[in-house]
Amino acid sequence: MTAPTPPSSTAAPQRGREPGLAATVALYALARLGIVAVVAVLLALAGVPLLLGILIGLVVGLPLSMVLFRGLRARLDRAIAAKTARRGAERDSLRAQLRGERAPDEPVPDERLPDDGASAEAGDGESDRGRG
Repeated sequence: MTAPTPPSSTAAPQRGREPGLAATVALYALARLGIVAVVAVLLALAGVPLLLGILIGLVVGLPLSMVLFRGLRARLDRAIAAKTARRGAERDSLRAQLRGERAPDEPVPDERLPDDGASAEAGDGESDRGRG
């Protein structure tokens, strides 16, 4: 059980460098809402009704956010790609476990050792009975 601890300790520094997916999505969403609010306030100060200013802000905010928040979108893309790769690795590991195989990078937990040995011994005993 001590083997699973080092991978989680190596994953912690990676998260410390760059925020996770949820934080990046929240930051990008707040930035987009901020653009809509700024455009709506500027239009309201110009005499445009607030509801119309919000609607115009939504339309104008999309291309503005693509230009102004290019770095934030790149960080969001990296976070999504990392999450997708991590989920793919977990899915492959789960499929290997369901097939009865073990992923090469995963250590066998201590709890499985007696069960695997017991089932192997039972299988050997049954094969001996069938031969004899």
